Amino acid sequence: MLYKEIADSFNLELDASNSIEDINRLKVKYLGKKGIITEALKGMSSLAPQERPTHGQALNQLKREIEDLLSKREEHLKQIDITRRQIKESLDITLPGNRIPIGSLHPINLVLDEIVDIFVSMGFDIEDGPEVELDYYNFEALNIPKDHPARDMQDTFYITEDIVLRTQTSPVQVRAMQKSSPPLRFISPGKVYRCDSDISHTPMFHQVEGLMVDTDITFSYLKGVIEVFLKEFFGRNVSVRFRPSFFPFTEPSAEVDIGCIICKGQGCRVCKETGWLEVMGAGMVHPKVFENVGYDTSIYKGFAFGMGVERLTMLRYSITDIRLFFENDIRFLEQF
Repeated sequence: MLYKEIADSFNLELDASNSIEDINRLKVKYLGKKGIITEALKGMSSLAPQERPTHGQALNQLKREIEDLLSKREEHLKQIDITRRQIKESLDITLPGNRIPIGSLHPINLVLDEIVDIFVSMGFDIEDGPEVELDYYNFEALNIPKDHPARDMQDTFYITEDIVLRTQTSPVQVRAMQKSSPPLRFISPGKVYRCDSDISHTPMFHQVEGLMVDTDITFSYLKGVIEVFLKEFFGRNVSVRFRPSFFPFTEPSAEVDIGCIICKGQGCRVCKETGWLEVMGAGMVHPKVFENVGYDTSIYKGFAFGMGVERLTMLRYSITDIRLFFENDIRFLEQF
């Protein structure tokens, strides 16, 4: 192959090279041990001695030109690759950033925090206690004898004959009274457990119970505290009523209703056409409970109340199925 043909062929292939791999392939083809230039130099042995210097000089000149062109082309492709990588890896601070989802409190926690804040603002302290509780504190100390229906296996999770998952936060009240003397004023928020599961009940749910004990406590105190709480929680215009009821640990006892916040007392499916919604239970502490903790019933009186947090949350946000709280559907939780 003539020098011009070699140069023309190389230039065509060089122009078509678009990668470092192409450059390496050209180096091997033209400058390698069996490359075109190398083979041409080896073939000079067949030339006449007087022709060899001229041919050798021309081939060496062509070799240097090819090496120089390959080197320049290789450097050019490396710069293109660096520029491309810089563009890909660069950070444009003028572009909007990727949105990182921000979580929020669960609706039950939102309502629980609000309930606690209201009672704390009324001067109530907060007491806590174990969720795995002795039968004595969960039942007997609260005037619930052995043959009471609440002890049925269908209502209570029994771990052993004497240990249960607490069915209410009332045991906290007993423990607090045992360790402290009146006056007392506190709430006991927390998880409780019962064998029940449907659209309005779950095996685990939340309660807030409260207790107030002193020498001059009357039912009027109870009504005042409950009404202040409900009007703070549901709004100043909410109607409140107390209905006679029965609880083993209070006497007298009452169910507390509010005017239906859906139909404004006119009657609807939610309130079963009554215009009222039950929201909590309350009553004056039974003397037997005071005797069990060593309080003198001739001196001390008190009231207790309890509410389900899920119930209040469902009313606050018009939720019809309690199971939504525990399914962790992000579409549901994002609404809060």
